[in-house]
Amino acid sequence: MRPPAGREGGRRWRRRRWAAGAMAESNADWMGSLPAALRSYPLSNLAIPGSHDSFSYWVDEKSPVGPDQATAIKRLARISLVKKIMKKWSVTQNLTFKEQLEGGIRYFDLRVSSKPEEIGQEIYFIHGLFGIKVWDGLKEINTFLEQHPKEVVFLDFNHFYAMDDSHHSFLISRIRSAFGSKLCSAECVEYVTLQYMWEKKHQVLIFYHYPLYREYPFLWPGYKMPAPWANTTNVHELLQFLETTLEERSRYGTFHVSQAILTPRVNTIARHLIRGLKNTLVHRNLPMILNWVKAQKPGVRGVNIITSDFVELDDFAATVIALNDLLLEEDETATTS
Repeated sequence: MRPPAGREGGRRWRRRRWAAGAMAESNADWMGSLPAALRSYPLSNLAIPGSHDSFSYWVDEKSPVGPDQATAIKRLARISLVKKIMKKWSVTQNLTFKEQLEGGIRYFDLRVSSKPEEIGQEIYFIHGLFGIKVWDGLKEINTFLEQHPKEVVFLDFNHFYAMDDSHHSFLISRIRSAFGSKLCSAECVEYVTLQYMWEKKHQVLIFYHYPLYREYPFLWPGYKMPAPWANTTNVHELLQFLETTLEERSRYGTFHVSQAILTPRVNTIARHLIRGLKNTLVHRNLPMILNWVKAQKPGVRGVNIITSDFVELDDFAATVIALNDLLLEEDETATTS
């Protein structure tokens, strides 16, 4: 990967490469390295790190504003400066799929769209602005899985824009082409353990929040991956929301995403136009959010998947992965009592 031009661009690139290297140091094969006792635990009971708007490490300032934005924003975006500001608030990750995977991230939050003015059915990632082609992202993920056959990923396609059934059919065929026999068919959540996945040689669970999932055995319904959203800029409200939704989790028998993220309001963006998401909300509040994470425990009534913005910060992935040690301690206590 070539560093961006200019002194400041070079510094940003070096910081990013350092962060990616630090994350990747010991987490690329963390699932395959789990103790034998945890391999028979349902994946819904393990602590798994994920990323929010996972694909947003690159968005295209030169493309049209996406169909996920209001008409007023689309009009404003005719001014080039507006798109630069949008980019500062649309980007929620610094690391590519490969770098996130090497750092231990296993759940990916995916929002996709066609380009309404483009001929054909190509599908792109989107968060305000268009990102890379979905096909390119899927290939990147599959390359990692080929090299790490005991790692399992969750791909959650949860927002679709400017897509009719023909677009969905095209995207689903791309998913099947990318992963083939690695795809795990929808099962009872409790059956799906690492041991089960390894025996079947499966590595990918696809969650698809659109009715066409019923026609494809390898698509899991979106309701099997609930991801309650606090929609707040207040870290105390966020943590209370995470606690409340965890208390309700056990009654559903599904996977569960704790979205440990703060969401800017329009007035937040207006007050901090140039600073962007990371400098306004993430840096300041991440230590408190991580303290909450460290106090959690995985399991039927505990955390499962936890997502964050800018996952390279403050050992997020390693902090979540380490929670699985608590399951071993629980087993040891049960054995000796």
